[in-house]
Amino acid sequence: MLGSMSDTLPSKPLATPRRVWSIPRAGSLSRLALHTEPLAPPGSGEVQVEVTAVGVNFADVFACLGLYSATPSGKFTPGLECAGRVRSVGADVDRWRPGDRVMVLTRFGGYATALNASAATLWPIPESWSDAEAAAYPVQALTAWYGLTALGNARPGAVVLVQSAAGGVGLNALQALQTLGARAVAVVGSAAKREWLIGQYGGQYGLTPETVIVRSPRLAADLDAALASLGAQGFDVVFDAVYGADFEPSFARLAAEGRHVLFGAADFMSVGRRPNPLRLAWQYLRRPRLDPLAMISQNRGLLAFNLIWLWHEASRLPEAMRGTLALIPNPPHIGGCYAFEDAQAALAAIQSGKTMGKLVLEPHRAAEPAAE
Repeated sequence: MLGSMSDTLPSKPLATPRRVWSIPRAGSLSRLALHTEPLAPPGSGEVQVEVTAVGVNFADVFACLGLYSATPSGKFTPGLECAGRVRSVGADVDRWRPGDRVMVLTRFGGYATALNASAATLWPIPESWSDAEAAAYPVQALTAWYGLTALGNARPGAVVLVQSAAGGVGLNALQALQTLGARAVAVVGSAAKREWLIGQYGGQYGLTPETVIVRSPRLAADLDAALASLGAQGFDVVFDAVYGADFEPSFARLAAEGRHVLFGAADFMSVGRRPNPLRLAWQYLRRPRLDPLAMISQNRGLLAFNLIWLWHEASRLPEAMRGTLALIPNPPHIGGCYAFEDAQAALAAIQSGKTMGKLVLEPHRAAEPAAE
């Protein structure tokens, strides 16, 4: 007796449902919406990951607002990093097995409860770390590692100014400088952040009341006082994610051979659901200007980068992650965990500038009840 057609034909792997945040086009956070869609099986060289935590970054807000240079055109899902467990693997994948705990770098697409990712962009989660800590680590730790070492040339004894020091990248930078044996001066956005940073990490990272500064119109004088307390004439490295009005007083205090490393422009952050074009235009016209000829005699340098470049250099990821974990071995500080459904609230918190450490979305966390 002949078997049925289903007995003779190979079964086709089935798609599985997932929840995902997506935006039809950049320009307004109000367009970001949560929906359910099928996820195809992993292709050749891919790994399918069940996501248990998603890292939230400034870049996610900038991408949704259309202010991030790498923002995709048309519909996209934000998110540059996540963590979870391997669900299945595609052809030509030897390293990973179902059940492995992994952190994942994504070129967007991280705001999802499951995803397919290139096997080259996964890294094992350190055994003692939580999934939230793993999801919070890759983007900001790699940023600190690359900016301070590859570009900034930070070394033992160097004096380094860290802007936004209470944020995710800033805290990673402080840990990296402690590992290197460098000395840090930290700039934060409020007195509350200053008090928290000194109390939480002052002893660990060698911070003193003189070397933790609140951003204000008297920044230049406060930088001079911090340098005097360290017996230094200038900064060997300025690690800057703010730009704006803080740029010129920081750059002017670089020592000879000093390097100003710029990797963000938080000063351009919008506080609303969409960018304010008039405000952005005014800020752009008033942006700091440099004279390259003057930089020759000053023997100072400006370097700028966007970590998204690493996506096109996947072969360098293993070395980059090994270097990062050696420089920044401790898990990141988690400033807040949100339910996956509360992504909009997490992004609003990032915009507020009041967060400390890293924010994380957790698909298995219950959403907060709606306000009445």
